[in-house]
Amino acid sequence: MDLAHVLQLIGGIGLFLYGMKYLGSSLERLAGARLEKTLEKLTGNRVSGLSFGILVTAVIQSSSATTIMLVGFVNAGIMKLAQTIPVLLGANIGTTVTGQILRLGDVSGNGSLWLTMLKPSSFAPLIIGIGAFIMLMSKKKKANNIASILIGFGILFFGMTTMETALDPLKTSESFREAFTTFTNPFIGLALGIILAMILQSSSAAVGIVQAVAAATGNVTMAVVAPMVIGISIGKLFPVFLASIGTKKEAQQVALSQLFISAVGGLLGMVVFYVAVVPLGLVNMDTVMNRGNIADFNTIYNVVVSLFFLPWCSFVAKVVKKIRKDSRPSKIDQELAMLDVIFLKTPAVALEQCRKVINGMGTTVIENYGIAMDMHEEYNEKAIELLNENERFLDKSETVLNDYMVKVNACNLNPEEQKLATEILHSVMDFERMGDHCIKLYDVAEYNKNEKIEFSPIAKKELGILSEAVSEIVKTTVGSLTMDNPELALKVEPLRDIISSLSESIRERHVKRLQAGHCTVQSGISLVECLTSFERISAYSSNVALHVIERHYAKGSFDMHQYTKDIKANSKEYKDFHDSYEEKYIKALNDIAAV
Repeated sequence: MDLAHVLQLIGGIGLFLYGMKYLGSSLERLAGARLEKTLEKLTGNRVSGLSFGILVTAVIQSSSATTIMLVGFVNAGIMKLAQTIPVLLGANIGTTVTGQILRLGDVSGNGSLWLTMLKPSSFAPLIIGIGAFIMLMSKKKKANNIASILIGFGILFFGMTTMETALDPLKTSESFREAFTTFTNPFIGLALGIILAMILQSSSAAVGIVQAVAAATGNVTMAVVAPMVIGISIGKLFPVFLASIGTKKEAQQVALSQLFISAVGGLLGMVVFYVAVVPLGLVNMDTVMNRGNIADFNTIYNVVVSLFFLPWCSFVAKVVKKIRKDSRPSKIDQELAMLDVIFLKTPAVALEQCRKVINGMGTTVIENYGIAMDMHEEYNEKAIELLNENERFLDKSETVLNDYMVKVNACNLNPEEQKLATEILHSVMDFERMGDHCIKLYDVAEYNKNEKIEFSPIAKKELGILSEAVSEIVKTTVGSLTMDNPELALKVEPLRDIISSLSESIRERHVKRLQAGHCTVQSGISLVECLTSFERISAYSSNVALHVIERHYAKGSFDMHQYTKDIKANSKEYKDFHDSYEEKYIKALNDIAAV
């Protein structure tokens, strides 16, 4: 084997690995957020988890990539450790699909055009050409993603045939044949498999190379294949552990689970194979293996190991948790861990993570508003810690989410994704400011308690009506965002106008009470501060709702001020909502005045 063949081999390996990576990334882009949503739906159903692991890994052609994604999802709080273990077992089976596809290289044409076209050396250049043609001719994103998948497959198989061609001289190399195919100690084969998978960072690639060597030399036996395949199943974990560095303990448990399964499975596999299978004569260790035989052994081994561990998923989780104990993350750590850089490779998934954080901000605003208003009824020092933790979360979310969105916007977003990104960026600021006014409402309650200031009974009733209206607008706004419901968003602007009218009426009544000596200046200051916060919260709620409306209904440029003017003047729907809220809140306020 001369220098030219060595260089050809290096090039073939490079094409093979690049094709696999390019294929996986193309398929992830085509799947988008659907992949993440499906993973999120997995619960404790082991069979569905196993099936999904097989499917995903068969698609992206890498169990390591699937495991790394699971590490990211657990780190983000989307999945629990117990949910990931069946998926990990499925991934070990799914990764064998590549070897089964590569066995097509054993197909002999025998003069048949169709059989000849099934050989990778025949169809690889063809699908690369088709993919390149689609990519050059089409500007549609989906078509380009499909073209990328075809090109990835083509490069993968072209690299495989290039490796085989480069290794062809080894058929006559006695020294190589002895070094690679005639070792008698199975632990040498085990170590070679581990090292090969660690270097290539892919079990599929490692098995593919063993298949290529078998095809090139024609002298690879079961004695070589068995320990190497078992070693490859262990060595593939190297990139997974690299991905788990710096993650939460829960995410590191995923990598540890895969290590436990692969290591224990490998140990048991070696024991069973060499203590029971071989002595009983179930296999012939001198059998010369072709690509198909290697693919079959790889599949059978991984299926047996995965099915063996499937009933023991809970046990594996318990063992791993004892080795690497759970941490107790704060709300900030738990929620913001969703914004993992690993999701930036798939912008649709990254945006979905941002949406979850912004939804979390919305529900936190609802919670803090409720705590702040409860303080006006009965001051509760135990609730202060939660109030402050929620406020830290809102402040931190604004900073982290804005930084993350800068990275997301740098990705190639389609128009719909760009609209969602704009909505998120605006809503982050509005929710953070709403949170600030919740704290101001709490500050008023604390000030009133410390200074022994009380509102008059009528003022309390008036503020109660206004507070209820503000609570409704906040919940309606958050609901429109979390449920992605523009119908709810349409209710916000009419309610905001009612809140403005309520606030103005309460101010006027307060002035009259102050002039009549029915309340103090100090209580009046506190009341006005509450009214200001109520108005600002409703204004920021309106902003969020208008962005939801813009994303769903706007066809071009969207002027919020003009839109609100138009609906107030021309929209029957706006008038109906306004009349409904007027009946509910304005009438209630007027009834108080009549008492």
